[in-house]
Amino acid sequence: MSFVDTLRHWDEAVTCVNRQDFSKALEIFLAIQEPNSKIFFDIGCLHLLNQDFDAAEKAFDCSIRKDEHLAIAFFQRGITFYKKKRYEESLADFQKTFKTLRGNQLIDYKALGLRYILYACDVLHNMALVEAQLGRWEKAQEYLMKALDYKTEARFNIIDKALQSILKQKLFKLVEFQSKEMFKPNKHYVAELEKKDYLGKAKVVASVVPQDEFSGFAPLQPQVEDGPTCPKEPVVLRALEGDPHTVLFEFIPETSDELAVVPGNIVFVLQKGADNWAYVVFNERGLVPYNYLERLEISLASNKNKVSIYFSLFSIVGEKQSTDNSCIVKVHFNFNFVVSVPSGSPYTMLIEKISRKLNLPSSAVTLSLTSEASEQSVISANTEMEKLWSRASSGLSKIFPEEVHLVALHSYESSNPEDLSFQQGDKIKLLSKINQDWLEGQCNGNTGIFPASFVEEVPANSQ
Repeated sequence: MSFVDTLRHWDEAVTCVNRQDFSKALEIFLAIQEPNSKIFFDIGCLHLLNQDFDAAEKAFDCSIRKDEHLAIAFFQRGITFYKKKRYEESLADFQKTFKTLRGNQLIDYKALGLRYILYACDVLHNMALVEAQLGRWEKAQEYLMKALDYKTEARFNIIDKALQSILKQKLFKLVEFQSKEMFKPNKHYVAELEKKDYLGKAKVVASVVPQDEFSGFAPLQPQVEDGPTCPKEPVVLRALEGDPHTVLFEFIPETSDELAVVPGNIVFVLQKGADNWAYVVFNERGLVPYNYLERLEISLASNKNKVSIYFSLFSIVGEKQSTDNSCIVKVHFNFNFVVSVPSGSPYTMLIEKISRKLNLPSSAVTLSLTSEASEQSVISANTEMEKLWSRASSGLSKIFPEEVHLVALHSYESSNPEDLSFQQGDKIKLLSKINQDWLEGQCNGNTGIFPASFVEEVPANSQ
């Protein structure tokens, strides 16, 4: 039997076990020629479910011959011998199981396709039970005391109850493997068994003919002279299932159920388990450690074309010696910039100046006096602008007590919307000092920021 056929039969048998059809599963397993150690183990588990201990013993013998380091096979054969009341052989297999653990607290078989954790304390627990069956109570107690060194929090009650039974010289319950759990074939290998259509079905991606579904060859259709009479309906995006999370660390899967992800990937968590594993969807579905993820907040606001900007009252500065009584308004957006408007200007003039600077329609801009737009802070056509300008002109000092003029030593071309362009020799009116390297000023009717090293101050007597 080829590897592909073995894989297909193995997958079919496991599917039958999941459907609780154990007889059909056993029939498919027994039809596999030259099974590997994992398949022999699955066969033994099914025989154990059917209480056929002789057949189970033979299957586990074959599994161990194929893989002498498969501790779970020794453990299952030890349980089989115990049920057949062959206690010395059962004890020998449990001792081999414990030796194969090599001092580790547990072996997690998930990486090999079996959802089961074999605990060292469970093996010692069963060794103590066999010794108790043989009447060697002191030896049984010795094994249980040793199990305390290997116990985990989840298995503490089992060892504690067994110790209480030993002190009363009473037998206790055997720790058994869940025989309905099976070794499963690698899901990536199973996926390759399915036939794939690499070309796919042809479909129309563009056509001048409405409702055109023809995907063959045909003469060119006449072009439509007039456009559609009504605008196209906006595309509604389907919301993805699950909660979006960002991947913080790279995760390399160890089992077929896990999913490989790298930092920066956006995954959607479908389910989070109590064991800190999350079932997510990325390119496909799988398990990822939840502590490798960070929740991502995605806003699906309906007014995506709206831009909210704000300016504070301290950003509106009255000109002491200006003949046209203009004001400088500093606007805070993705970048900061200023515009000059006459004091007492209506709302339409202010919004037009700002929207022109942003290269956006005025209908797409919302003005606010605070960074968080509220009913009290939003400025609109209904706002009493006189009160706004009076607040701007009263109680607010100028950035500079006297006007300061600069002369450009070099030409400067703006590379960003907030920059101010000028030529060598141009005079610039200083509005504010941003930091040691950048200034804010006005030149040729434009306002923006520029490097301080490109200008020098004009002496007051020559202004």
